Amino acid sequence: QVQLVESGGGLVQPGGSLRLSCAASGTIFRLAIMAWYRQAPGKERELVARIFSGTSNYADSVKGRFTISRDNARNTVSLQMNSLKPEDTAVYYCYLQVASNVYWGQGTQVTVSS
Repeated sequence: QVQLVESGGGLVQPGGSLRLSCAASGTIFRLAIMAWYRQAPGKERELVARIFSGTSNYADSVKGRFTISRDNARNTVSLQMNSLKPEDTAVYYCYLQVASNVYWGQGTQVTVSS
């Protein structure tokens, strides 16, 4: 059974930084596409960043501010978020895909406010 456990959310002031982490178990992690999505109140869930086989992709809104990374030895994926803005406020979800199977974490709240 695949499990994704996120950590690292919280409240931060504009311009601040946070690091999200997601620990995966129950699958062959190195074969998985990993990503972070987010969902703000009243909005659809959107892709923030994705990493697979050494290649990463970012939403235009976070390019240059966020960095996704993975550690296949520890089965973890992280999202370093710098220069945070109020519009980054959302619930952030860890995403894992192996072949056609998709799994989601429970979500972690990120609030950017002064």
